[in-house]
Amino acid sequence: FKQTCVACHGAGVAGAPKLGDKAAWAPRIAQGIPTLVSHAINGKNAMPPRGGSSYSDDEIKAVVEYMVSAAK
Repeated sequence: FKQTCVACHGAGVAGAPKLGDKAAWAPRIAQGIPTLVSHAINGKNAMPPRGGSSYSDDEIKAVVEYMVSAAK
């Protein structure tokens, strides 16, 4: 998270939900982890695939789970 994702999810750049923002994350969490992981891997709206990183699918899943847990 600190190497790549924080650039947008730390400040809410381009509509990215901020880490720990329960209200912003709630509707996303309701979609389920598999959907969020798919969005992170494939890109969604302003977010490029893998957030512009070269992280593996497992690394992306771990970051998504981290961000979701911070919003609960």
